[in-house]
Amino acid sequence: MIQRVTVPALFPPPTYSHACVVEAGTKLAFLAGSVPLDGDGKLVGPGDPVRQAEQVMANLEEQLRAVGSDLAHVVSTDVYVVSAETSVLSAVWEVVEASGLSIGPHASTLLGVACLGYAGQLVEITATAVVPEGPATAADGPQGARP
Repeated sequence: MIQRVTVPALFPPPTYSHACVVEAGTKLAFLAGSVPLDGDGKLVGPGDPVRQAEQVMANLEEQLRAVGSDLAHVVSTDVYVVSAETSVLSAVWEVVEASGLSIGPHASTLLGVACLGYAGQLVEITATAVVPEGPATAADGPQGARP
């Protein structure tokens, strides 16, 4: 069970929660940063943070699906954007909001940074998600996550 908390004494966040509490014994997935590369390792959207954010969200959905989860079960994200301009950060955040990730809403931090790991990379998102109980997924097979 996920409890999403907005603290009354704090400024109300627009599309995220101040905290998410997950019941003990719940299976969690800690995802590596989702990056704007296609399946062949080619950078998608060179110079375009919005296009890169769209690819990052698509890749994040694939990561979640591989572990038996989805955007609705994300409890926390860190969104990294190579920019010092709040308008660029806001444009990337609009992609996050439009993805359905903020429907929860999840706890999130949006950061402007100097650089990221791949040449030309402008956006990266890390996430933690609940893995709901349910039928076996591809992640349970030999290609899936290892204990």
